[in-house]
Order: sequence, then structure tokens, then C-alpha cells
Amino acid sequence: MTGGPTVDVKSLHAAMDAARAQAGLSWRQVAKELGVSASTISRMAQGLRPDVTAFAAMTTWLRMPAEKFYQNADRSDRDPDLVASLGPLLRARSDLTEKDVSYLEDVIAAAARRFKSEREESPD
Repeated sequence: MTGGPTVDVKSLHAAMDAARAQAGLSWRQVAKELGVSASTISRMAQGLRPDVTAFAAMTTWLRMPAEKFYQNADRSDRDPDLVASLGPLLRARSDLTEKDVSYLEDVIAAAARRFKSEREESPD
């Protein structure tokens, strides 16, 4: 199956790093919580995709839908998705409900889309 969605490893790793830092955990502690080897996470830092089981464990640990980390195969060199990077930080806040987080993610995503369209319209 070519041309289908693939895992945006850069965004997934950035989201995990943000959540890890927010929780004050080491990568080894994260790996233990996920039930994956530390080398799985280390390989992700080098751009290699995790297996399906590890991917599911990671998105569950982040409390984010897997779809947030899908991308088309031809977009692998872009920056990590802003919402995917900020989502774990928002979820780590005890003063925000899941509904609050979802709303903030929608607002941030809308703002990011607008910024992108404005950049595309203005070559400066």
C-alpha cells in the first residue's frame, strides 16, 4: 500500500518529549511505562517508525488519537505538528478538562492554518 498515511515520527517524538519533560520523566522511565524498549524510542529520535504495538502504546500514553500523528508519505520533512506538540502539555494541566483541551487544540490548529495560508499568500 503506497501513498497511504504513515506515522509522523517527528511529531510523535516531539509530543512524547514534551509530555516526558512535563512529567519530569527520563526516556527510560517513559519506555518502562509504555512497555517498550528504550531503543524503540531512541530509534524514533533518528526518524525510524515504531511498530504498531509501540505506536498504540505511545498514543494511549499521550492520551491523543492516533490520527493526530498520521501524515502522507510525501510530507515527512516538515516540522512537527503544533497541536501534536502542545497536546500533551495541555493534557498534563490539572486545571483543564478534556473538553477544554479539545477546544484549545481546535483554536491552535485554526490559528496555525491561518498563519500558513497568510504565509502562502504573501511571499515576504
